[in-house]
Amino acid sequence: MSAIPPSEKSPHPKRVLVLGATGTIGRATVKALVDRGHEVVCFLRTNAGFGVEHEPDESSRLLHGAALRFGDVTDPASVDADGFHGEKFDVLVSCLASRTGVPRDAWAIDYQAHCHALKAAKADGVEHIVLLSAICVQKPLLEFQRAKLAFEAELIASGLSYSIVRPTAFFKSLSGQVDRVKHGKPFLVFGDGELTACKPISARDLGEFIARCLDDPACHNQILPIGGPGEAITPRQQGEELFRLLGREPKFRHVPVALLDAIIVTLSALGRISERLRDKAELARIGRYYATQSMLVLDPRTGRYDAAATPSTGSDTLFDYYEQLIRGKARAERGDHAVF
Repeated sequence: MSAIPPSEKSPHPKRVLVLGATGTIGRATVKALVDRGHEVVCFLRTNAGFGVEHEPDESSRLLHGAALRFGDVTDPASVDADGFHGEKFDVLVSCLASRTGVPRDAWAIDYQAHCHALKAAKADGVEHIVLLSAICVQKPLLEFQRAKLAFEAELIASGLSYSIVRPTAFFKSLSGQVDRVKHGKPFLVFGDGELTACKPISARDLGEFIARCLDDPACHNQILPIGGPGEAITPRQQGEELFRLLGREPKFRHVPVALLDAIIVTLSALGRISERLRDKAELARIGRYYATQSMLVLDPRTGRYDAAATPSTGSDTLFDYYEQLIRGKARAERGDHAVF
């Protein structure tokens, strides 16, 4: 989509403040921004984790080339004083997202923390905001989707230039069954394994796309659904390729969606007396959503997902990633919303 190839330096390097830099996509985005010649400052939680807790010097190694600042993204005073620090930034890039998607986390992070950052950005004179959202907000049945949409609306109404990036499925969320299949277990699918499809995108390709939004006018004041290269693939195709890479005959176990429904009903009932079980019910709803909804562009006229209308970018494929995992050349980072 962009006129600027990934390997080129930005024609107009900018000063960029990044939120959510410790996540898989955040790290890839920081690298892409630094590689393009932007001056990058990351605003992190104290002892921000990369899956585990790290000291600031370890964070610096993992976010090489970027300056680091520490504070509390949920505290507007900290965002202003510790993040922006009275300095001028041209762009705010946010890869920030709630870790679980349960309602209180979603509204605290996906909505409220972003509202704090938006207010501080406007006061600072930021000209452009790039927001990592999610393609699933097209059909909002869950609280975290509603929270993301609420902030998208705030951003669009803010008067600032924006790029709202809505990616399809990430490699990490589609890699949870590699180890179980390697150990001789069947590949689990819901229904016949053809209920859903997606165009998976790697962290590197998505980070490059987000970084290009700074320089490409065609990406400004736009909502940008984006997928990875190639055709859309179903869970059954994922399993078939995984078995092929392992040199084994495909072996599937079919899980009825009704099982998830029963779990949700039970946990919802128990959740009336337990916050912990209420959260588990919401996580089960999230799992059901991903088990039954495609991560593709939704045609509002037909209510159907459209692979052909889902833009593609990059060169990394999920199946190449599977091969790297099998050979031990990559390590899967599971997402909190992964179904398996």
